[in-house]
Amino acid sequence: MFTGIVTAVGTIREARQGGDLRAVIACPFDPAGIAMGASIACSGVCLTVVDKGGVAGDAWFAVDISAESVARTVPGRWGQGSHLNLEPALKLGDELGGHIVTGHVDGVGTVASITPVGDSHRFVIAAPKELAPYLAPKGSITVDGVSLTVNEVSDEADGTCRFTLNIIPHTAEVTTIGALREGGAVNLEIDVLARYLQRMQSLRG
Repeated sequence: MFTGIVTAVGTIREARQGGDLRAVIACPFDPAGIAMGASIACSGVCLTVVDKGGVAGDAWFAVDISAESVARTVPGRWGQGSHLNLEPALKLGDELGGHIVTGHVDGVGTVASITPVGDSHRFVIAAPKELAPYLAPKGSITVDGVSLTVNEVSDEADGTCRFTLNIIPHTAEVTTIGALREGGAVNLEIDVLARYLQRMQSLRG
């Protein structure tokens, strides 16, 4: 379980295709604090540490990424040189600064527009129709592993929807969100509470 509060940005140093895709991710963590078998969210995807090394501030860890995970996430995200938002799993007693995040990507969205608003930027994200029922104004959404608040939602005639986000300078600076451009793809995870509420509503119907 995660909170969507990114603690570092890592870079895929190496990607090797075997039975699964193994990625070696460089990061500024202390390897002594990375446990073998631990979960780390990588741009919203919960992955298991299978190897690690380096020194404090210049560490690396390796993860195996299944074909299912590759297929359900942003195309090309797992190539060498890609930057990833990193968040270690939540520990008992940690501050829940974002919202409850599982690290299971529900779909891929597209950045429809980016507009400066004061010092911040207004992002409009196009979401697939499968996710539209789970998005609501002032609800939570995870975008590439970052916990964000939905400002507005507009439904499209084809069943898809668009939602807006306000990205403050700090978020743009400490995550990969600041490097996004119009047309870019992002991993989306809907709020877990919205998932259960939608299921309950469908059973009532």
